[in-house]
Amino acid sequence: MAMSSEALKKYTKRLLMARSRLLCNSPFYGLLLMHMRYAIDELCDTAYTDGYKIAFSPKFMDDLSDSELDFVLMHEILHVALLHCTRGIKYDNDIFNIACDIVVNSNILKSNDMKISTITLKKYGEAMHKAPDGKEGYEYDAEQVYEMLIKKMKHKPKSGGGGNSPKSDGPDDGSKDNKNGSSGGFAHGRARQEKGNAHSGGSFDDHTHWEVDEESEELRDVWVKRLSDVSQVVTILESSSDRGTMPACAERLLSKLRKAQNDWRTILNEFIQVEICDYSFSPPDRRFSDSPFFLPDFNGTEEKAQKVLFMIDTSGSISDNDLALAFSEICGAVEQFDGQLEGYIGFFDAAIYEPVPFASVEDVLKTRPLGGGGTDFQIIFEYVDKHMEDDPPSSIIILTDGCAPFPKEHLANGIPVLWVINNETVNPPWGKVARIDSKK
Repeated sequence: MAMSSEALKKYTKRLLMARSRLLCNSPFYGLLLMHMRYAIDELCDTAYTDGYKIAFSPKFMDDLSDSELDFVLMHEILHVALLHCTRGIKYDNDIFNIACDIVVNSNILKSNDMKISTITLKKYGEAMHKAPDGKEGYEYDAEQVYEMLIKKMKHKPKSGGGGNSPKSDGPDDGSKDNKNGSSGGFAHGRARQEKGNAHSGGSFDDHTHWEVDEESEELRDVWVKRLSDVSQVVTILESSSDRGTMPACAERLLSKLRKAQNDWRTILNEFIQVEICDYSFSPPDRRFSDSPFFLPDFNGTEEKAQKVLFMIDTSGSISDNDLALAFSEICGAVEQFDGQLEGYIGFFDAAIYEPVPFASVEDVLKTRPLGGGGTDFQIIFEYVDKHMEDDPPSSIIILTDGCAPFPKEHLANGIPVLWVINNETVNPPWGKVARIDSKK
């Protein structure tokens, strides 16, 4: 019998409400879920994702409380974001599924201040979340946990994967205490399997929709970009919060994302009045060994760049991703100078939002973007002339899309200006230019 329109509306409303709750309470997951489609599948037992949609059995959803539904949505979207749906082809499927669930559940647990109730379903018990070595799964990726499970089982899967996990000397199928970290699922996994539930390893969701094909490669690229964007945006929005909503897997990714696209040591040395006691052209900086230019290597602790004024465009034409890129560049500059770069960071649109001092990445991330109106570059130099006359910045770095008339050069009063443009089309008429690619 086809589901009635009223019933479908009921399930749709529940899913939309759950996504709204997560946007408020766990924005990392909520923002990722905005990219998914949703379905009610009466042929499935519980829930699943194929990387494009998240589907629920209506009976399974009926059995879930609101908090449990939130957990299942977080579980499914993290499988997608971590590319689990496209990575299992070279693994023993059942064992890899277990590894993925351990990593996903543990990351969700960490995002919720290690409250076990947040990864527990009343019908199935506490979700598996510990690796075979007894540590939390969030400390590893799925491949690392998979190797641990293989060693624990003393079983080498056949090349190409796709086989069934062994029936003996293997991970616990869920009938034992989950706290030892070797459980294959929830507390009643064996009972559910005996009732005909064919889910691998006792996991509550169905992984049989995970496939690897040509479309999967495109899907991987899409989700790498989405995870990157959401991770950066959430870090900016929640940098002063202690709620811990960012999963550890995203934090590890973020440490790579914060590597700026530009080499700021070289850029700043070229045009800022840097207080450098000494530097030498011997030996050269090894990072530029393939460069046609012979660049100096700096003598570490003696390098100091002070009173740099970063101004970030927050006008209406600037997206959240553009803001994330701007913050990444500033964080990258601070990290490259290893504590030897300090100054001010401010925001502007058609008005100036008073710059605040920074001396570390943490200081940068504590700032809150303000704005959303038009764009006026001239007000930056008017602000410096009026409010920083007695202690002017050594340089001004403006991160923008350049979508506004450029002021006259004399307004800079001789202070070096660097325009950091997020496109290839805008060419400032004066000052130096660096570019960041908003598509990366």
